[in-house]
Amino acid sequence: MKIGQLAQHTGCGVETIRYYEQIGLLPPPLRNSSNYRVYGAEHHERLLFVRHCRSLDMSLDEIRTLLALREEPRQGCQQVNTLLDRHIEEIEQRMAALNDLRTRLDSLRRQCNGDHPVEECAIIQGLSHCAQCDGSPAEPLHHEHTAATF
Repeated sequence: MKIGQLAQHTGCGVETIRYYEQIGLLPPPLRNSSNYRVYGAEHHERLLFVRHCRSLDMSLDEIRTLLALREEPRQGCQQVNTLLDRHIEEIEQRMAALNDLRTRLDSLRRQCNGDHPVEECAIIQGLSHCAQCDGSPAEPLHHEHTAATF
């Protein structure tokens, strides 16, 4: 099948498929006499595996590791368990950070309950005060692979 067909069958964008090829998550496809990429069942299955991992918010490096482990089907799965345990811990840390953010935003939101001019808005004043006291930018709550939708 051609790249457009693979994209349609997997719900994955053509550019994403090309990117996954470029970074080695998908093996290079064969080319036909017209130099079109020709994908097979292996590409289809592997792309679905990658997409499922991405839906679980796994990084490209984590997926690369899992793909390498799949190539050694007889070895023990302790490395898979360890990878997943680390991923779960990372998610728990992000959830705690998001809960803290929610608490701070709720507290800030409770500071203004009316329709005042912005110059009197307790939220704006609170944000300005926090920026002056702290002096440092807020910690980002995402990690490297949440920004990309690959």
